[in-house]
Amino acid sequence: MPSDELTEKSSAGASPVRYAGATKRYPGSAKAAVEDLTLEVPAGEICVLVGPSGCGKTTAMRMVNRMVEISEGDILIGDRSVRDRSPAQLRREIGYVIQQVGLFPHRTIAENIVAVPQLLGWKKERAAARGAELLSLIGLDPDLADRYPAQRSGGQQQRVGVARALAAAPLVMLMDEPFGAIDPISRERLQNEFLRLQAEIGKTVLFVTHDIDEAIKMGDRIAIMREGGKVAQYATPAEVLMDPADEFVEDFVGADRALKRLALMRVSDIDLWKAPLAQVGQATAEVRTELDGAEVPYPLLVDGDRRPLGWLSERDLAGEQVPAKPDSPLGPLLDRDDIMRDALADLLQGEAQYAAVVDHEGRIDGVLSVEIISEFLKSPKAKTEEHSAVERPRSAERASETAGDDERERAKREAL
Repeated sequence: MPSDELTEKSSAGASPVRYAGATKRYPGSAKAAVEDLTLEVPAGEICVLVGPSGCGKTTAMRMVNRMVEISEGDILIGDRSVRDRSPAQLRREIGYVIQQVGLFPHRTIAENIVAVPQLLGWKKERAAARGAELLSLIGLDPDLADRYPAQRSGGQQQRVGVARALAAAPLVMLMDEPFGAIDPISRERLQNEFLRLQAEIGKTVLFVTHDIDEAIKMGDRIAIMREGGKVAQYATPAEVLMDPADEFVEDFVGADRALKRLALMRVSDIDLWKAPLAQVGQATAEVRTELDGAEVPYPLLVDGDRRPLGWLSERDLAGEQVPAKPDSPLGPLLDRDDIMRDALADLLQGEAQYAAVVDHEGRIDGVLSVEIISEFLKSPKAKTEEHSAVERPRSAERASETAGDDERERAKREAL
């Protein structure tokens, strides 16, 4: 189990980052690489800097640990300016993960993880304990501690890079396109793993990417930057998708922004309609009475435990009692935890007007339709973020978890 030091999410375990008119001008350049950047990243949140090549997003991130020196303005971590510490000291206090991982090839995995604690003068026993703890946290077998980076897959090396960035319990983590050089399947798996890790450690993270889909998935807040190092919009993913600040942001986010918005939600996040419920043998007159003013104009046949069986038609209601076999099939059956985008796909693929939604016990919870989804996307609620990055649904998560288990088992066999 992670220690309290790793899992603490209070302000003592993370600090806000504030850009106060931060500007970077390189000698000989007519334009600033980053100009008057002013924004605040709350403690414990993930801020994604995203934009086209040359927009200054990586420069903005590297000013935090002074890999790039600030020309004007300031950056504060907590209430303290980054200028108050030497670059070397600052970099030991800030976690840093890069696309190429940057592990020391001549050091073992365990030695790579504890490199910063050793620089800070930690005792050998304390550093070793920290390394073992982090190996467990990132899901690598302890037997791999004495292996070298070249003996591990790219995905495993990336996880070691994250562990190394966490080793000295930094208040802030910088991640520069950390998953950019990995195949799509491993990339999604690592994204999911990092979000699960962030749910435990609650660090303040600045994350750079050029991929708007990754930004939407990983960010609590997104800073969309345009050429010239200026922020076009700084907002939650929901706000960026449903209320883009200008034409540049709208084009950058893409024409499918409504579908991307649905990918951030579960079916349970929307107000479902209620259908009249009927049971076998019930008087059809009672069912017809319930149809008056109902949100769904068709009765849903359920069993004694309120589990959906099918939809009743006019022919079903022509007799005196509800028949045992409904005239219309049940069609798509959705779960409350289904991703809304996937639920819409099920509705369209099934050519269904309505779909029953059930709870974890399979009992009817409500009814979803394309009309409900359309009404939601037109409403002010569509701009409101229901979930933080770590709480949002993650597509193919179950498959990713299974693949991760397979990878760990394979690594364990290789180590024997």
